[in-house]
Amino acid sequence: MHSWVRATFTREEALVLGLGEVSRDSSAGEGPLALARRALLDAAERVESTLAGLPDVPHRTPEQRAAAASAHAAARQVRRDFLDRHAEAVYAELTGGHSRHLRLDELCTAAAAAFPGLVPDPKVLAAEAERPQADKEGHEVDQGIFLSSVLRLPGAGGHLVDAMLRPTPRALGLRDGYLADGRVDLGSVRLERRDGVAHLTMCRGDNLNAEDAEQIDDMEAAVDLALLDPAVEVCVLRGDVMTHPRYRGRRVFSAGINLKALHAGRIGLVDFLLRRELGYVHKLVRGVRVEDGWWSPPAAKPWVAVVDGFAIGGGTQLLLVADHVIAASDAYLSLPAAQEGIVPGASALRLTRAAGSRIARQVILLGRRIRVVEPDARLLVDEVYESGPELDAAAERAADRLRGAAVVANRRMLLAVEEPLDAFRGYLADFALEQAQRLYSDDVIGKVGRFTAGVRATV
Repeated sequence: MHSWVRATFTREEALVLGLGEVSRDSSAGEGPLALARRALLDAAERVESTLAGLPDVPHRTPEQRAAAASAHAAARQVRRDFLDRHAEAVYAELTGGHSRHLRLDELCTAAAAAFPGLVPDPKVLAAEAERPQADKEGHEVDQGIFLSSVLRLPGAGGHLVDAMLRPTPRALGLRDGYLADGRVDLGSVRLERRDGVAHLTMCRGDNLNAEDAEQIDDMEAAVDLALLDPAVEVCVLRGDVMTHPRYRGRRVFSAGINLKALHAGRIGLVDFLLRRELGYVHKLVRGVRVEDGWWSPPAAKPWVAVVDGFAIGGGTQLLLVADHVIAASDAYLSLPAAQEGIVPGASALRLTRAAGSRIARQVILLGRRIRVVEPDARLLVDEVYESGPELDAAAERAADRLRGAAVVANRRMLLAVEEPLDAFRGYLADFALEQAQRLYSDDVIGKVGRFTAGVRATV
């Protein structure tokens, strides 16, 4: 073992790591969870001691980087083994026996306070947030370990998924004003109700609707409001006219994740990548949770997506959860996340279901673009029209056809077959860990730097 890790394990660490029986000592009166909690802190302190003797990330030699990686790995093994044994008890303690519905960030903050060493302290994360992605220590990986372990459990994970389906405080604060006016401008998204249809218009014209933390916050509030509106039967999602020089005056659906924000360190695991999947995107699928009871499914509504220009990355992910997709004849779809080194959300789950494993591999692994006029596009797009009035009229017709309470009920039954909740939860458990490690991989650091050095700023 390296000099920064003791050659023998304490009794507490032995309990965490499952190394068998150890002799009783003065701490024998404490329960296993209390002992394991102390072992977590001890492991974290050893990492901090190692890091304190090293320069900041960008100034480390290869040998120093290896030493930091080994220290992190040792502590993460302790955390992983701790959670394998105690994740259910940890979640129960943090949520008052599942009586409190904590969102992802709230859960991580509570875990940092109650179980020091398990996840990074908010102050540590705040300091990290000020650094470019390449200069970060990678403490978010520990959040990924924690949330992956929670999501893997049917009880705790199901409760967390349900908590993320509840309306955000921001949406609840805006609800009365929106219901009275029938419209609200959230910044990067506008929401307007017209004749029982909620129109969500993505309007980041300067960056082609490339998503950052601000936009997903706006999107979740808009989705909540549309789903909470009793006068809305159907929702339509579309991109606005752009001000970006290359596409000025043209509508664009979405350019995916904002690579400039990723390079700058402003795309977080919890506040963006996981929040997006478990927040507004999952609400598009299942609806928003408004009450509990013996029969209280989330308030869901059908969604029509209208694609102008292109749906890249996260844009295509939105099409995979829409009930009806209409596209302009010159549009194309792609999921180039593998080229940037990250995982494209729940696309592996949903694209494989929609288009089959061959096409899913071509699109996700090889970066294939699918133009909507290609035969394969019929697996992902329902109708194709020329841009202009014809496309607008098609969107109106689709919204009219999707009205009715029976549509919602049958949509729910289709979802039960296509994407059972436990299948989604299990996928997200793996995604949390994979994506956390991808964010701090050498290839991601290098690739986001190359992409942001050029004109194109988005996936």
